[in-house]
Amino acid sequence: MHETRRGEMAALGEVPFGCYYGGVDTTPLFVMLAGEYERHTDDRSLIDEIWSPLLSATAWIERRLDASSTGFLDYARGEETGLANQAWKDSQDSMFHADGRFPPGPLAVVEVQGYAYAAFRAMAQLAGARNDWRSAGWDARAERLRTAIERHFWVPEMNFYALAIDGEGKPCCVLGSNVGHLLYCGVPSEERAAGVIEQLMSARFCTGWGIRTLAEGEVRFNPMSYHNGSIWPHDTTLCVAGISRYGARASAVRIASEIFEAANHFHMRLPELYCGFPRIEGQGPAPYPVACLPQAWSSGSVFMLLHACLGLSVNGRLKEVHIERPMLPPGIESLDIANLPVGNGFIDLQFRRLDREVAAVSRVHTDESIRVFARL
Repeated sequence: MHETRRGEMAALGEVPFGCYYGGVDTTPLFVMLAGEYERHTDDRSLIDEIWSPLLSATAWIERRLDASSTGFLDYARGEETGLANQAWKDSQDSMFHADGRFPPGPLAVVEVQGYAYAAFRAMAQLAGARNDWRSAGWDARAERLRTAIERHFWVPEMNFYALAIDGEGKPCCVLGSNVGHLLYCGVPSEERAAGVIEQLMSARFCTGWGIRTLAEGEVRFNPMSYHNGSIWPHDTTLCVAGISRYGARASAVRIASEIFEAANHFHMRLPELYCGFPRIEGQGPAPYPVACLPQAWSSGSVFMLLHACLGLSVNGRLKEVHIERPMLPPGIESLDIANLPVGNGFIDLQFRRLDREVAAVSRVHTDESIRVFARL
């Protein structure tokens, strides 16, 4: 489900969102989350309980890929009352070509392909843990999709990936933050990821308060728009997690620090979005007037930011915690994490700044078999 609303307008059918399923990304994200959940917690019982829905979700992705004219997981408006764009950037004008033209559908948006890739990888791992013969097939499907993404979405002239591919097979050669989600899913090669990170960290994207949804200079750029130049904390955070995944920890920490400072200006209630104006000394980020405040995925993004900065990953099945070159934002000298779940156990972690490095100290208090591997 993409959205549900109550009230008179929804009850009378004046708006389509009483119970609306126009979202192409929610299904692969559901599968991704299941994979992450079991990896972190080793809670096999929950995944066993929802195994049938996970199989149905994966089959839906496969059917859509097989039936797609683009060869990717795409969408097209089914009813005039529905949304024109059905990925996370679902506003009317969020998808366009470099000259500003709206692309004909069906539309394959770049980050959705990353989600589908990660969903296949997740199902392969979940199935492998259950000795399910389909594991190898999902791994192979993921690799075929990754190869296709690299072939069709990469635009050498941009040193970046296209925002989308339209129904005529033409790429939307627009610099959007969506590509940061592709980094989070682990699709790009190291070389291409380096080029993407360099641009995401440039002044066209970075304002001093986070990463814009659209690079300055693009034809529909507007820092006061909903999706074409504003800053969404959850979107920035997925970009940060992707940047960290490819080893650019200092860049990830810089952006995380900006989001922390933005949160402080909003009294520690991160809004849905705020305007993408450049940072001016002595002034805070410009609020977006009708943004939800606080907002769930903005609030939840804080934990992903911490993972990205600390290089932290958890494997509940192996009862392992890995810490890779942890860093703390400027001005933060120490950070304590209490009761971090690792499988059936819990662990406390303490991070302390020592000169130019950050040291990590752990204390296991329910399961002595938990192991911590740290590389400073």
